[in-house]
Amino acid sequence: MTLTIKPLSGKARFGAEIIGADLSHGASDAVYGEIEDALHEHLLVVVREQNLTADQHVQFSRRFGVLADHVLSPYALPGHPEIYVVSNIVENGKPIGVADAGPKWHSDFCYRARPSRCSLLYALEVPVIDGVPRGDTLFSNTNAAYEALPQALRKRVDGLHAVFSLTQSYEQRIQNGANLLPLTEEQKAKAPDVEHPVIRTNPYTGRRGIFACELNTKNIVDVSATESRALLDELYAQIASPDYTYRHQWRAGDLLIWDNVSTQHRAISKDYALPHRRRMHRTTVRGHAVF
Repeated sequence: MTLTIKPLSGKARFGAEIIGADLSHGASDAVYGEIEDALHEHLLVVVREQNLTADQHVQFSRRFGVLADHVLSPYALPGHPEIYVVSNIVENGKPIGVADAGPKWHSDFCYRARPSRCSLLYALEVPVIDGVPRGDTLFSNTNAAYEALPQALRKRVDGLHAVFSLTQSYEQRIQNGANLLPLTEEQKAKAPDVEHPVIRTNPYTGRRGIFACELNTKNIVDVSATESRALLDELYAQIASPDYTYRHQWRAGDLLIWDNVSTQHRAISKDYALPHRRRMHRTTVRGHAVF
């Protein structure tokens, strides 16, 4: 199996396209090593033209580490608790997955004691309207965003910690009209609020990046509420800058793998609706304690 790895174009200059891999037959150590190296170098890789069963998706994902079950278990693929379904499809009056899968900037599982190393999102159905794929995903290179911060702001946020929460952001999404099932008390207990550094080090590359995220960060600790809000707003504006972002336009068969330590992402979900269907399967690899 010969792979072609081509950097994705764009102002942000991160991400790569991988052509020539057929992961339905597994991946040799050499092929996996090339993909993992590309992920470390480019932070995001898209493996094109895949045709994966759920078992094959899970098997390949496990090459990156232990897979985490999602707290939102009603949206897991039946028979595969490791797979989180992202979809606007409704069957028997119930959504088969989450249609509103992250409308603000975030890193997957940032609200856990050991957040995610990486996610692998596989596109089965992509809505196409007037010949244009819809439901793009935006990604930000949080290493580059951090490194370009003004020196005074970098000095101020280095060493600070913040509170990360699933419950607060999830309930806000419901209040804003998202079609989500309410969290049970058991689910809330599985994901209590945690504290993490605002600036995080990638254990594989050693680079530092902004970890505070718009969707799940409640506040910075040990500073006033006013200063916390001001600092977070500056960091969020930096993350969202076009200088550091890449917009992925999906194709059916894409397997997109991204680094959850050094990138953040947000969904573009308002440009399509049923009967235009979107169906994707995500696995999430458990990561390291934050430092």
